[in-house]
This record gives sequence, C-alpha cells and structure tokens, in this order.
Amino acid sequence: MIFNILKSVRLSIAMLLFFSGVYPLVIWGFAQLATEGGKGEKLRQDGNSWYAHVGQKFTRDDYFYSRPSAVDYNAAGSGGSNKSPDNPEYLALVQARIDRFLVHNPGVQKSELPSDLVCASGSGLDPDISVEAARVQVKRISKLRKLNESTLLQLIEQQTEKPFLGLFGPSKIPVLKINLALDQVCKSIQE
Repeated sequence: MIFNILKSVRLSIAMLLFFSGVYPLVIWGFAQLATEGGKGEKLRQDGNSWYAHVGQKFTRDDYFYSRPSAVDYNAAGSGGSNKSPDNPEYLALVQARIDRFLVHNPGVQKSELPSDLVCASGSGLDPDISVEAARVQVKRISKLRKLNESTLLQLIEQQTEKPFLGLFGPSKIPVLKINLALDQVCKSIQE
C-alpha cells in the first residue's frame, strides 16, 4: 500500500513539473515561430492597427457587417449568451437582429439570411462570416459605395479563406480584412 502511495505522489510531482514547466515552455517555443512571436497577427493600414483574429464591430451600412457579439466585442470578457435557442429573450434578440438587417437590406428575404449574421458565436469574438453572409450584403454596399456588384463579388472571392487542408471547417471571410480591402478598393477608384 505504501508503495502505491509513493508511486502516486511521484507521478503527481512529475505531472506537476511537466504541465507547469516543460509543456508551457514547449508551447511558448512554438509560439515564437508564429506571426508576431505568438502575440497575434496584426493588420496595419493608414496608421491604425488591429488584431486580425479578434472580432471587430462593423455596423455602418457601407461595410460588411460583423457577426453579432454577446459581449459587444470585448476581448477581456469573451463568451456567449448561454441562453437556450427557445429562450423568449434570446428569440426576441435574434428577431430584432433579423428586422434590423432586413430594414438595411431591402430586397433580401428572411429565408436568404445566413444564421451567422443574426446569431452570436460561442466566444462573442468570431472575426469571420460565411461567404453567403458576405454575398447577401453586396447590394447594400454596392449602392452606398457606388461600386459594381461584380467588383464586390470579386473582392469576396479574393478574401475567402478555404477550409484547412481543404477538409476541415467551412470557407469563411475575415470581416476586418475584407472591410480594409474594401476601403483600399474605394481609395484606388477615387485616385
């Protein structure tokens, strides 16, 4: 019995040292090989910088809308609403988002509206929208920015990130990247 207790104590000490020392150092070492030394990818444009993998709030009609956030895009307190899909308060919130979108996008039917434009992600900081979510916003942005719809569809194609290894996950569009690219397209046309 004493032998088993000593074995358990030694294993506990070994695991404590490994998972509180060795493992974090190995992960830190791999992070140093990543973009920006593991501190996250930053996008810079016109003297401003943003973290690329944290959702940003875009609600102006001349930009692609972001995915809604249950935490108002506050990275310090990420999280979902934790309300069930049949919660009356949650359903009212989603309906309000649907109504707002349809008012700002005349001609779009409720059945054409992708869920990622009206439902927040689990973290509340999702930086991406689906390709369908971008396409459904083309008419509004085209009208306000005075751009051809084909130009916007080409921009969507350029900014689409394919699934990892062509297999894992859906195609997606980083909202910050496409909106920065949209600004650049408009700036180049004006010049």
